[in-house]
Formats: sequence, structure tokens, C-alpha cells
Amino acid sequence: MRMLKNRKGLSVVVTTLIILVVSVLLATVVTFYAINVTTTRVQEESLQVYKLHTWHNGTTFAETAFLIINTGGRDIVIDKISVRGQECNWNTIYYNKTQDTINDDLPYITPNSDGSLSGKQVPLTTSYDLAQANDDLILKSGWSMIVYITNPDHVSVSDIGVTVGVTVFTANAQYYKEANVEASE
Repeated sequence: MRMLKNRKGLSVVVTTLIILVVSVLLATVVTFYAINVTTTRVQEESLQVYKLHTWHNGTTFAETAFLIINTGGRDIVIDKISVRGQECNWNTIYYNKTQDTINDDLPYITPNSDGSLSGKQVPLTTSYDLAQANDDLILKSGWSMIVYITNPDHVSVSDIGVTVGVTVFTANAQYYKEANVEASE
């Protein structure tokens, strides 16, 4: 009987501290596990804009061209494209989607007499036929898109040598790139 009375145990404070520390550690482990599971399972959107050019022919015609590469893990929808802060009409946007790697720089394409690029090709190592956009553009993961815009708003002959920004809008993000306006010839 005397043995039981002489045994010492942990105090209430120490016991409470141990329980709290174990609870916090367990909650931390569960939180890190949940973050790890969600970030490895979610595929993110990522676009890269390359080879941006804006040209002016010195009289009445301007043209912007660039290459978009979807480097993210999911397909994306391009909602709109703006040049110098002004939204471009879909009927002024021409594009070609490809899985090819495009190493060559994009050239200036002389427009048709009506100012369009209908029926034109992008003369690179491989020729790419341009299609006219009429609504949002879908770009699959891993694919590239060549984009040409005819007569973007607010680009005039006096802008040659001035920096112009292009913004590509998706549902989740905006991708911005700048380049100087060049003379076309």
C-alpha cells in the first residue's frame, strides 16, 4: 500500500503541454499532406509569348505577330487579345495551331488589298496557313499558336520605334509582352 502513495506522476500542466504539442504536430502533418496532394494533382495554366513584333508599313497598315506556347498542364481558352490596351476584334486576328517547334522568327506578311490576311501563309521552314478567328481560341496543352493581328488600334506611322504592349487574356490570367514598333520594309 505504501508503494502506491509514494509514486510520482506527471503534473497536470506537463500532461496538458504534451497533449497540445502532439495535437499541433499532428495537425501540421495533415496540413502538409493535404497541400502536397492538391498541388501535385492540380495542373496549372501557363502560357509563354515569344517572337513578338509590331510593324507599320509607313502608310496605312499595321500588323502584330507573336507565338504563344501552352507550357501548362491543361488546355486553355484565350478570351481576348489587346494591343496597346485596346481589345482586338476577332475578325482582325489570324492564327495557326501546331505541335511543331517554331525556331524561326515570324516575318511581316504583306496584306491583301482589303487589308486582311485571308488565304495567306506564314513562310517559315514549314508554311503555316492562317485561319481567321471568329470567337475565343482554344489551345491544347503542349501546342503552339502563331497569331497575326491586322491594323491593331492606336498604332500609327509615328509609333515606329515606340514600345507597344500586347496582352493575352485567359479565364485565369493575363500574359503581357512588349516590343518596339518596326518599319515593315
